[in-house]
Amino acid sequence: MPEISHPAPNFTLPSTDGGDVTLSDLRGKPVVLFFYPRDNTPGCTKESIAFSEHRAAFEAAGAVVFGISKDSMASHEKFVTKKELTVPLLSDEHGSACEDYGVWKEKSMYGKKFMGIERTTFLIGADGMIAQIWPKVKVPGHAESVLEAVQGL
Repeated sequence: MPEISHPAPNFTLPSTDGGDVTLSDLRGKPVVLFFYPRDNTPGCTKESIAFSEHRAAFEAAGAVVFGISKDSMASHEKFVTKKELTVPLLSDEHGSACEDYGVWKEKSMYGKKFMGIERTTFLIGADGMIAQIWPKVKVPGHAESVLEAVQGL
């Protein structure tokens, strides 16, 4: 997993806003990346809605926000439409960004082990360096905490 004060791993991923997003192209403004396990699951839905509700405040602070999972663009498009999300979602179907950011981990549920995305958020400063990391995110109040951190940059 990348560390605070280290360069954020670059990536280029397709976005629900159309086209591709390349992280290095966003230098000069703070970037929030929230990695989440799956579209249309309860926690992921609540998290995506919370970031969507605060999108204007993030933009007022000069930041851009993206949700990232391994779901396909088709799945993302349905999720955005169904839940009326305003935050763009990026599809990491091949898992390269998940690997580079260290969020693809062994998880356990009901005694079964499996690989999946550990809900994690990264705040990347305008200089491209990681400013803050929230591992093992608990959704309630999380978007607000991230917004406070962005406003404090």
